[in-house]
Amino acid sequence: MSQSKRQPAPESTRIISGLSEIAGDYDAIFCDVWGVLHNGMRAHAAAADALTRFRAAGKPVVLITNAPRPGDSVIGQLDRLGVPRTAFDDIVSSGDLTRADVRERAGAGVFHLGPERDRPIFAGLDARFVDAESAEYVVCSGLWDDEEENVDGYAPLLALLLERGLPMICANPDIVVERGSTLVPCAGAIAQAYEAIGGEVVYNGKPHAPVYREALRRAAAFTPEPARERILAIGDAIRTDIAGAREFGVDALFVARGIHAHELGLDQHGLSLATAEPWFAAQTHRPHTALDQLVW
Repeated sequence: MSQSKRQPAPESTRIISGLSEIAGDYDAIFCDVWGVLHNGMRAHAAAADALTRFRAAGKPVVLITNAPRPGDSVIGQLDRLGVPRTAFDDIVSSGDLTRADVRERAGAGVFHLGPERDRPIFAGLDARFVDAESAEYVVCSGLWDDEEENVDGYAPLLALLLERGLPMICANPDIVVERGSTLVPCAGAIAQAYEAIGGEVVYNGKPHAPVYREALRRAAAFTPEPARERILAIGDAIRTDIAGAREFGVDALFVARGIHAHELGLDQHGLSLATAEPWFAAQTHRPHTALDQLVW
Protein backbone atom coordinates (compact mmCIF):
# COMPACT_ATOMS: atom_id res chain seq x y z
CA MET A 1 0.00 0.00 0.00
CA SER A 2 1.42 3.41 -0.95
CA GLN A 3 1.88 6.03 1.73
CA SER A 4 0.20 9.45 1.76
CA LYS A 5 3.51 11.18 2.47
CA ARG A 6 4.02 14.56 0.87
CA GLN A 7 7.13 14.74 -1.32
CA PRO A 8 9.68 17.52 -0.76
CA ALA A 9 9.23 20.54 -3.01
CA PRO A 10 11.62 20.57 -5.97
CA GLU A 11 14.18 23.38 -5.88
CA SER A 12 13.87 23.90 -9.61
CA THR A 13 11.71 22.79 -12.51
CA ARG A 14 13.30 20.75 -15.28
CA ILE A 15 12.23 21.59 -18.81
CA ILE A 16 11.87 18.48 -20.96
CA SER A 17 11.11 18.04 -24.64
CA GLY A 18 8.88 14.97 -24.29
CA LEU A 19 7.38 12.42 -21.92
CA SER A 20 9.84 9.77 -23.12
CA GLU A 21 12.62 11.51 -21.17
CA ILE A 22 11.03 10.63 -17.81
CA ALA A 23 8.54 7.83 -18.59
CA GLY A 24 10.84 5.16 -17.16
CA ASP A 25 10.71 6.80 -13.74
CA TYR A 26 6.98 6.15 -13.34
CA ASP A 27 4.57 3.21 -13.11
CA ALA A 28 1.32 5.14 -13.60
CA ILE A 29 0.06 8.48 -14.87
CA PHE A 30 -2.84 10.62 -13.63
CA CYS A 31 -3.58 12.96 -16.52
CA ASP A 32 -5.71 16.07 -16.85
CA VAL A 33 -8.09 16.19 -19.80
CA TRP A 34 -9.12 19.71 -20.83
CA GLY A 35 -5.98 21.69 -21.67
CA VAL A 36 -3.82 18.60 -22.14
CA LEU A 37 -5.73 16.16 -24.37
CA HIS A 38 -7.97 18.79 -25.99
CA ASN A 39 -8.83 22.48 -25.82
CA GLY A 40 -12.60 22.05 -25.86
CA MET A 41 -12.79 22.22 -29.63
CA ARG A 42 -10.10 19.91 -30.98
CA ALA A 43 -8.00 17.00 -29.73
CA HIS A 44 -4.25 17.23 -29.28
CA ALA A 45 -3.16 14.15 -31.23
CA ALA A 46 0.44 14.23 -30.00
CA ALA A 47 -0.72 14.16 -26.37
CA ALA A 48 -2.89 11.09 -26.98
CA ASP A 49 0.03 9.43 -28.77
CA ALA A 50 2.32 10.09 -25.79
CA LEU A 51 -0.10 8.46 -23.35
CA THR A 52 -0.67 5.55 -25.73
CA ARG A 53 3.09 4.94 -25.86
CA PHE A 54 3.32 5.07 -22.07
CA ARG A 55 0.54 2.47 -21.79
CA ALA A 56 2.33 0.20 -24.26
CA ALA A 57 4.73 -0.70 -21.44
CA GLY A 58 1.81 -2.11 -19.43
CA LYS A 59 1.51 0.97 -17.22
CA PRO A 60 -1.91 2.52 -16.57
CA VAL A 61 -3.13 6.00 -17.39
CA VAL A 62 -6.09 7.31 -15.39
CA LEU A 63 -7.63 10.54 -16.58
CA ILE A 64 -8.69 12.98 -13.86
CA THR A 65 -11.03 15.75 -14.92
CA ASN A 66 -12.92 18.49 -13.18
CA ALA A 67 -15.73 18.12 -15.71
CA PRO A 68 -19.08 18.37 -13.89
CA ARG A 69 -20.42 15.27 -15.65
CA PRO A 70 -20.14 11.52 -15.10
CA GLY A 71 -16.97 9.93 -16.44
CA ASP A 72 -18.90 7.98 -19.08
CA SER A 73 -20.26 11.25 -20.44
CA VAL A 74 -16.76 12.72 -20.63
CA ILE A 75 -15.58 9.66 -22.56
CA GLY A 76 -18.34 10.34 -25.07
CA GLN A 77 -16.99 13.87 -25.52
CA LEU A 78 -13.47 12.50 -26.01
CA ASP A 79 -14.80 10.13 -28.67
CA ARG A 80 -16.43 13.04 -30.51
CA LEU A 81 -13.25 15.12 -30.39
CA GLY A 82 -11.19 12.22 -31.69
CA VAL A 83 -9.19 11.30 -28.57
CA PRO A 84 -8.48 7.56 -29.00
CA ARG A 85 -9.32 5.18 -26.19
CA THR A 86 -5.80 3.76 -26.51
CA ALA A 87 -4.67 6.84 -24.57
CA PHE A 88 -6.21 5.88 -21.21
CA ASP A 89 -7.40 3.00 -19.05
CA ASP A 90 -10.03 4.76 -16.93
CA ILE A 91 -11.39 8.16 -16.03
CA VAL A 92 -12.45 9.85 -12.79
CA SER A 93 -14.49 13.05 -12.96
CA SER A 94 -15.56 15.58 -10.39
CA GLY A 95 -19.03 14.71 -11.63
CA ASP A 96 -18.58 11.16 -10.33
CA LEU A 97 -17.78 12.47 -6.85
CA THR A 98 -20.68 14.93 -7.00
CA ARG A 99 -23.07 12.11 -7.87
CA ALA A 100 -21.97 10.33 -4.70
CA ASP A 101 -22.80 13.45 -2.67
CA VAL A 102 -26.23 13.79 -4.30
CA ARG A 103 -26.91 10.11 -3.65
CA GLU A 104 -26.24 10.68 0.06
CA ARG A 105 -28.86 13.46 0.02
CA ALA A 106 -31.53 11.39 -1.71
CA GLY A 107 -34.89 13.14 -1.77
CA ALA A 108 -33.58 16.50 -0.57
CA GLY A 109 -34.45 19.61 -2.56
CA VAL A 110 -31.52 20.68 -4.75
CA PHE A 111 -30.99 23.96 -6.55
CA HIS A 112 -28.89 23.33 -9.66
CA LEU A 113 -26.77 26.34 -10.52
CA GLY A 114 -25.38 25.60 -13.97
CA PRO A 115 -26.24 24.96 -17.61
CA GLU A 116 -28.75 22.38 -18.78
CA ARG A 117 -25.96 20.41 -20.50
CA ASP A 118 -24.67 19.39 -17.05
CA ARG A 119 -27.93 17.71 -15.99
CA PRO A 120 -26.52 14.19 -16.70
CA ILE A 121 -24.76 14.59 -13.35
CA PHE A 122 -28.13 13.85 -11.73
CA ALA A 123 -29.22 11.04 -14.09
CA GLY A 124 -30.78 8.11 -12.24
CA LEU A 125 -30.49 9.80 -8.84
CA ASP A 126 -33.23 10.80 -6.42
CA ALA A 127 -32.70 14.54 -6.93
CA ARG A 128 -35.73 16.79 -6.37
CA PHE A 129 -35.13 20.03 -8.28
CA VAL A 130 -36.39 23.21 -6.61
CA ASP A 131 -35.67 26.94 -6.75
CA ALA A 132 -33.19 28.79 -4.54
CA GLU A 133 -35.91 29.85 -2.10
CA SER A 134 -36.93 26.23 -1.41
CA ALA A 135 -33.63 24.33 -1.74
CA GLU A 136 -31.88 22.40 0.99
CA TYR A 137 -28.53 22.50 -0.82
CA VAL A 138 -26.94 23.74 -4.04
CA VAL A 139 -25.01 21.93 -6.75
CA CYS A 140 -22.97 24.38 -8.80
CA SER A 141 -21.70 23.03 -12.12
CA GLY A 142 -20.96 26.39 -13.76
CA LEU A 143 -22.46 29.61 -15.03
CA TRP A 144 -25.76 29.40 -16.87
CA ASP A 145 -24.11 31.11 -19.85
CA ASP A 146 -20.33 31.15 -19.55
CA GLU A 147 -19.88 33.04 -22.82
CA GLU A 148 -22.07 36.02 -21.93
CA GLU A 149 -22.08 36.18 -18.11
CA ASN A 150 -19.47 36.80 -15.44
CA VAL A 151 -19.31 35.86 -11.78
CA ASP A 152 -20.07 39.40 -10.55
CA GLY A 153 -23.57 39.07 -11.97
CA TYR A 154 -24.29 36.24 -9.52
CA ALA A 155 -23.76 38.38 -6.39
CA PRO A 156 -27.49 38.81 -5.57
CA LEU A 157 -28.14 35.09 -5.96
CA LEU A 158 -25.14 34.16 -3.80
CA ALA A 159 -26.32 36.60 -1.14
CA LEU A 160 -29.70 34.83 -1.10
CA LEU A 161 -28.04 31.41 -0.81
CA LEU A 162 -25.93 32.69 2.08
CA GLU A 163 -28.94 34.20 3.83
CA ARG A 164 -30.61 30.78 3.70
CA GLY A 165 -27.43 29.06 4.92
CA LEU A 166 -27.32 26.63 2.01
CA PRO A 167 -24.24 24.45 1.53
CA MET A 168 -22.87 24.43 -2.02
CA ILE A 169 -21.36 21.39 -3.73
CA CYS A 170 -18.96 22.61 -6.40
CA ALA A 171 -18.94 20.08 -9.23
CA ASN A 172 -16.01 21.71 -11.04
CA PRO A 173 -13.33 23.48 -8.95
CA ASP A 174 -11.69 25.01 -12.06
CA ILE A 175 -11.73 28.81 -12.11
CA VAL A 176 -11.34 29.08 -15.88
CA VAL A 177 -10.87 26.67 -18.77
CA GLU A 178 -9.79 26.99 -22.39
CA ARG A 179 -12.43 26.94 -25.08
CA GLY A 180 -10.47 27.22 -28.27
CA SER A 181 -8.34 30.33 -27.78
CA THR A 182 -10.65 31.85 -25.13
CA LEU A 183 -10.72 31.42 -21.35
CA VAL A 184 -14.21 30.99 -19.91
CA PRO A 185 -15.23 30.98 -16.22
CA CYS A 186 -16.12 27.74 -14.46
CA ALA A 187 -18.03 26.65 -11.35
CA GLY A 188 -14.95 27.12 -9.18
CA ALA A 189 -15.14 30.87 -9.76
CA ILE A 190 -18.71 30.99 -8.43
CA ALA A 191 -17.84 28.71 -5.50
CA GLN A 192 -14.87 30.91 -4.64
CA ALA A 193 -17.12 33.98 -4.64
CA TYR A 194 -19.63 32.20 -2.39
CA GLU A 195 -16.89 31.14 0.01
CA ALA A 196 -15.55 34.71 0.06
CA ILE A 197 -18.84 36.01 1.51
CA GLY A 198 -18.97 33.23 4.10
CA GLY A 199 -20.74 30.43 2.25
CA GLU A 200 -20.05 26.77 2.91
CA VAL A 201 -18.54 24.96 -0.11
CA VAL A 202 -17.62 21.33 -0.72
CA TYR A 203 -15.23 21.06 -3.66
CA ASN A 204 -15.27 17.87 -5.72
CA GLY A 205 -12.25 17.38 -7.95
CA LYS A 206 -8.70 18.68 -8.20
CA PRO A 207 -6.82 19.85 -6.18
CA HIS A 208 -8.62 17.98 -3.40
CA ALA A 209 -7.45 14.56 -2.25
CA PRO A 210 -10.60 12.41 -2.76
CA VAL A 211 -10.34 12.49 -6.55
CA TYR A 212 -6.70 11.37 -6.36
CA ARG A 213 -7.54 8.56 -3.95
CA GLU A 214 -10.18 7.35 -6.39
CA ALA A 215 -7.70 7.56 -9.28
CA LEU A 216 -5.23 5.49 -7.25
CA ARG A 217 -7.92 2.88 -6.62
CA ARG A 218 -8.72 2.77 -10.34
CA ALA A 219 -5.03 2.42 -11.29
CA ALA A 220 -4.68 -0.53 -8.92
CA ALA A 221 -7.24 -2.41 -11.03
CA PHE A 222 -4.68 -2.59 -13.84
CA THR A 223 -1.42 -3.04 -11.93
CA PRO A 224 -0.27 -3.52 -8.33
CA GLU A 225 -0.95 -0.24 -6.55
CA PRO A 226 1.98 2.01 -7.44
CA ALA A 227 3.98 3.84 -4.79
CA ARG A 228 3.22 7.53 -4.89
CA GLU A 229 6.79 8.42 -5.82
CA ARG A 230 6.25 6.30 -8.96
CA ILE A 231 3.13 8.21 -10.07
CA LEU A 232 3.25 11.19 -12.42
CA ALA A 233 0.38 13.70 -12.56
CA ILE A 234 0.12 15.78 -15.74
CA GLY A 235 -1.81 19.02 -16.07
CA ASP A 236 -1.86 22.62 -17.27
CA ALA A 237 -3.22 24.44 -14.20
CA ILE A 238 -1.08 25.36 -11.19
CA ARG A 239 -4.03 25.85 -8.82
CA THR A 240 -5.67 22.48 -9.52
CA ASP A 241 -3.38 20.04 -11.36
CA ILE A 242 -0.01 20.95 -9.91
CA ALA A 243 -1.21 21.85 -6.41
CA GLY A 244 -3.33 18.71 -6.19
CA ALA A 245 -0.48 16.46 -7.29
CA ARG A 246 2.01 18.02 -4.89
CA GLU A 247 -0.38 17.86 -1.93
CA PHE A 248 -1.15 14.21 -2.70
CA GLY A 249 2.55 13.38 -2.76
CA VAL A 250 3.08 12.62 -6.45
CA ASP A 251 5.35 14.27 -9.02
CA ALA A 252 3.83 16.85 -11.35
CA LEU A 253 4.49 17.48 -15.04
CA PHE A 254 3.27 20.90 -16.17
CA VAL A 255 1.94 21.44 -19.69
CA ALA A 256 2.70 25.08 -20.41
CA ARG A 257 0.59 25.68 -23.50
CA GLY A 258 -2.68 25.62 -21.58
CA ILE A 259 -4.45 28.18 -19.39
CA HIS A 260 -1.13 29.79 -18.34
CA ALA A 261 0.27 30.12 -21.88
CA HIS A 262 -0.25 33.88 -22.04
CA GLU A 263 1.33 34.46 -18.61
CA LEU A 264 4.40 32.56 -19.79
CA GLY A 265 4.58 34.55 -23.01
CA LEU A 266 4.19 31.49 -25.18
CA ASP A 267 2.40 33.53 -27.82
CA GLN A 268 5.78 35.19 -28.50
CA HIS A 269 8.25 32.34 -27.88
CA GLY A 270 8.56 28.71 -26.84
CA LEU A 271 9.02 27.43 -23.31
CA SER A 272 12.49 27.93 -21.90
CA LEU A 273 13.90 27.77 -18.37
CA ALA A 274 15.27 31.31 -18.62
CA THR A 275 11.83 32.82 -19.15
CA ALA A 276 9.79 30.30 -17.15
CA GLU A 277 11.88 29.99 -13.98
CA PRO A 278 10.88 33.36 -12.45
CA TRP A 279 7.24 32.47 -13.11
CA PHE A 280 7.58 29.00 -11.54
CA ALA A 281 9.31 30.53 -8.50
CA ALA A 282 6.35 32.84 -7.94
CA GLN A 283 3.71 30.08 -7.97
CA THR A 284 2.18 28.47 -4.89
CA HIS A 285 3.22 25.01 -6.10
CA ARG A 286 6.16 24.21 -8.34
CA PRO A 287 6.06 21.34 -10.85
CA HIS A 288 8.94 18.88 -11.00
CA THR A 289 9.09 18.98 -14.79
CA ALA A 290 7.52 21.02 -17.58
CA LEU A 291 7.12 20.92 -21.34
CA ASP A 292 5.48 23.10 -23.97
CA GLN A 293 2.82 20.57 -25.02
CA LEU A 294 2.44 16.92 -24.10
CA VAL A 295 4.36 14.88 -26.68
CA TRP A 296 6.32 11.64 -26.51
